[in-house]
Amino acid sequence: MENKIKIVQNEKSWMESSAIEQLKKVAELEGIVKAVGLPDLHPGKTPVGASFISKDIIYPHIAGNDIGCGMALFSTGLKKQKFKLDKIVNKLEKIDGIDNVDIEEFLESADFPLKEKLGTIGSGNHFAEFQEIDNIYNKEAMEEIKLDKGNIYLLVHSGSRSYGEQILRKYIEEYSCQNGLRVGTVAFDNYFSEHDKAVEYAALNRELIAHRILTTINAKENIKLLDSVHNSITKKEIDGEEVYIHRKGAAPSDIGYVVIAGSRGSKSYIVKPKENLMDYAFSISHGAGRKWARFGCKEKLENVYSKKAVRQNNIVQSLICKDKNLIFEEAPEAYKNIERVIEDMLDEKMITLVASMNPILTYKV
Repeated sequence: MENKIKIVQNEKSWMESSAIEQLKKVAELEGIVKAVGLPDLHPGKTPVGASFISKDIIYPHIAGNDIGCGMALFSTGLKKQKFKLDKIVNKLEKIDGIDNVDIEEFLESADFPLKEKLGTIGSGNHFAEFQEIDNIYNKEAMEEIKLDKGNIYLLVHSGSRSYGEQILRKYIEEYSCQNGLRVGTVAFDNYFSEHDKAVEYAALNRELIAHRILTTINAKENIKLLDSVHNSITKKEIDGEEVYIHRKGAAPSDIGYVVIAGSRGSKSYIVKPKENLMDYAFSISHGAGRKWARFGCKEKLENVYSKKAVRQNNIVQSLICKDKNLIFEEAPEAYKNIERVIEDMLDEKMITLVASMNPILTYKV
């Protein structure tokens, strides 16, 4: 694995120097053999939009607290021409939060702690969003995924949330996992066991969010078409050696088709990663990536949007959200240009396009 650090960026792309410095700092950790900054790279507690390969040791803090966070695309069985936005908004607002939709029958058989948090979206950039197919680039792939341009789809972005936070905190406090957990130790084995359970929890969480929303609007169908995880540590064999891929805000390139989310005012894309992306730590971008830190968004935008637009959740397109600060924090201006992120990966021959999707209604309660 020559060229230990790789950053996917061209002369037109904008990337914060602090994110690049974070990436380089993580690359210096013992056992890290590859560090990749993807086009959506931005700073966080650890760099987001990044993927790392290690040998003989793992670092749970790189993947972070929202273990298993990812994006899942669900069919709704609803036709675009019959999708009445006002009626859908009215149904969703009337329930005053999807946690009021009963999922007890699913929770009874769920063998997880914090079951009461299942089926909830969470804060920050988590969302559920109705989308429509815009451009089609690969008809055969569309048919393989069972996508139809005439239908409406639901994209859900969420993870293990409090459960993942509980796990990371435990391993920091009891094992100082930020210094690494070595292969073969009890701490290593126990962490991976809990990590994998959190990944399962996160996948179920996305399914239950979809169930609650689609039940509320009387959707005709609820089938999970795609699901990818962008916060995780996974084992992989390369040239007969077992290595560990740490992804933080990075989608896997070795599971098939993936959704790359844009911001609320821009397209999302369904792509097919190219095979054997070892130079990119078997990863691609998971979304547009933040351009602005959360704490400064309101100050930058409160004079841009009218108080009426914010009050009515109507900055770009329809939004159901109780937290008015999130309206600023998740505004399209706070994110990088998704087209640039996609173009950078196309230039690197990392992906091929399947379809683009337009947002119709975003739900963040």
